[in-house]
Amino acid sequence: MRRRRTIPTKPMAVLAAIALPLSSAAAVYAAVPREPRAEALNRLYTPPAGTAPYRQVTRLARHGDRGAAAGVLAMLRTPHAVWYGDETPEEVEQLVRATTRRAARRGRVPVLALYNAPGRDCGNYSAGGAKGTAEYRAWIDAVARGIGNRRALIVLEPDSLALLPSDCDRAGGAAGGHHEDARDEFPGEREGAAEGGEGLDGGVDGGVEGDVDGDVLDSELFAGGAGVLGGVLAHAEAQAQAEAEARLAAQAAPPVGVHLPADVRAGGPGGARADVGADTGTGTDNTVTDTPGGRPAGQPAGQHAEQPAGQHADPHPGRPAAGGTVKPTQSARPTQPTQPTQPTVRPAPTPAELRARTAARYAEIHYAVDTLEPLPGAKVYLDAGHAGWHSVTGIVGRLLHAGVDHATGFAINVSHYQTDEDNAWYGRLISSCLAYVADGGDIMDCPDQRWPRLRAERWLEIHVLDEPEEMKHFVTDTSRNGRGPWTPRAGSHADPQPWCNPPGRGLGIRPTTRTGDPLHDAALWVKTPGESDGQCLRGTAGPRDPERGTVDPEAGQWFPEQALELVRFARPSL
Repeated sequence: MRRRRTIPTKPMAVLAAIALPLSSAAAVYAAVPREPRAEALNRLYTPPAGTAPYRQVTRLARHGDRGAAAGVLAMLRTPHAVWYGDETPEEVEQLVRATTRRAARRGRVPVLALYNAPGRDCGNYSAGGAKGTAEYRAWIDAVARGIGNRRALIVLEPDSLALLPSDCDRAGGAAGGHHEDARDEFPGEREGAAEGGEGLDGGVDGGVEGDVDGDVLDSELFAGGAGVLGGVLAHAEAQAQAEAEARLAAQAAPPVGVHLPADVRAGGPGGARADVGADTGTGTDNTVTDTPGGRPAGQPAGQHAEQPAGQHADPHPGRPAAGGTVKPTQSARPTQPTQPTQPTVRPAPTPAELRARTAARYAEIHYAVDTLEPLPGAKVYLDAGHAGWHSVTGIVGRLLHAGVDHATGFAINVSHYQTDEDNAWYGRLISSCLAYVADGGDIMDCPDQRWPRLRAERWLEIHVLDEPEEMKHFVTDTSRNGRGPWTPRAGSHADPQPWCNPPGRGLGIRPTTRTGDPLHDAALWVKTPGESDGQCLRGTAGPRDPERGTVDPEAGQWFPEQALELVRFARPSL
């Protein structure tokens, strides 16, 4: 039986009442440049929204704010990405097949954001992903089967390269932000340069004992080629997994002198205690939703994965979604002792573990590229962070390790707010550096975004041939960059988290494949505008966001106040 999405009759009547103001929404689509009929990427796909956004439209209309209602509705009807992550291989195959088929029937091209890398986001707001390399490969294989020979633009694993596992132990890397500005120092700006060793990003370790640079890995880990999971890596990964499991087993044992009830020791009635909200230290939330196309709550940005025809079970067990009804959890969670105990301090990963996890991350991304790019209608773009995060040489080294040579290119500014000008320049520098290295140049010679513009352009003229068809292309996320990045007041917050639900931001240019730049394949809305980045605390104990004075929704949930801001401050306006 086909599952049908419907809007209640009363909201439909309300929407009909605002039909006249909705002429402004039609103007939005008219303003998006049309592609020539011969262009393969003639039109981008708009997935259906969840119920929460439509509830907001209805409330706005009921209160007489028809202009805002029309703006939010226009935003919902603008093409944006469909996000996938945390599904089983069987589920994601059905979901991807349903989306790509629906898009093909409408003559449109879907943007698929794949977000399931093991250990994603260092276990923070968007924690989750596959449990290991083998599970991730099976998941990618399923995505490939779901796409088949249909067209798709694939934004592969946002944050996966800009935030490697080896970055998680750095200050701020694991404690607050996958989008912290200038996380990667630029050449010549690290202290202790005389003592430290130089890395691929042009920085130095500064002689910090035990620090693991994600850009520099032992060559033996890549003995079978960059990104290949060889015997050394497999051994290191297995050893790291065994050590982690041993620590978890030790931590699961009750403290001395604490006697647990029998049902708790057994995992609850029937041997499986489902205690929603218990903290297992994994950073995941084991609840599910019945909204159309539920999705991982931890995704930093994106659209609900769509429900295939005939599938009634929720495709994302263990995850809440925007506007959804929480169902009982389907996965067991250990119950904490009822008596007061000392908090368990989870030991930090060892340098060897971090190196193994980082090598595995490269192998996983490389495998995804090699599996998805050969599909006849697919174009794959790897994660390249944004211009305020990594230097050009730093991110280029990571892209090369992850197999960008076999991909169409890379994605910039996903879920972030950098300006179109900064994104285009950063993309050109990265693409040019990749071309220079491919021709035998030294990665450390490449200019980065902090070079004076004229000096960098002169370098490009001398060292890089202007042959866009031979260079790596890029896409940018313009969903929320209309007003650029947020600059918090100096000293206003202990940790400003400028990437997390910043106030006063606006929608950027509408998605289009007609950018006027031969290297810039498309401006996309990868992040679904209106969805929260997480419960932003900005260095406080919470629960309120001190900048907004409210409790922000969890990552991926609909954020009505932010949705209105994005519409009202859109540039260009809706």
